[in-house]
Amino acid sequence: MAKEKKAKATTEAEENEAKVDEVKEPAAEEKLQAELNEAKDQLLRVAAEYDNFRKRSQREKESLYSECKSSVVNDLLPVIDNFERCVAPGEDTSYEDYKKGVELTYKQFGEALKKLGIDAFGEVGDAFDPNLHNAVMHTEDENLPENSISNVLMKGYKLGDKIIRAAMVAVAN
Repeated sequence: MAKEKKAKATTEAEENEAKVDEVKEPAAEEKLQAELNEAKDQLLRVAAEYDNFRKRSQREKESLYSECKSSVVNDLLPVIDNFERCVAPGEDTSYEDYKKGVELTYKQFGEALKKLGIDAFGEVGDAFDPNLHNAVMHTEDENLPENSISNVLMKGYKLGDKIIRAAMVAVAN
């Protein structure tokens, strides 16, 4: 009889244990499902934040580009105003006055470029550098050393270290 009681108690314990496992499994599944839903929600929020950041960055980039162009044009407008005054019909202007006005306007344009950080390069006598200069012809000039610039057809311009336009030059042999 003791064996029967012991067997019965063991059987009851196993049944109770099975019931507890059944109760624990759904709770564990629900917990895992809740964690999965939370992770999905968090992932969606991060994706939405990234998309908003990307769109905001694009808008800021476009705005900055527009502001830069506006700033450059604003620096050049006084030069354009002077050219308009120069070509406008008016009183009798002598050639010397006209020439002086164009020279002053040219100087003003150079100052505007300097203000923007743009430097001109390519002067007669400078050493030829294929990274900065575009040689379009060779000349014979005994007064200049070999591989030096003998004639500047178009000046070059650079912004910091970036070449905007290479200088078009003739090189002495």
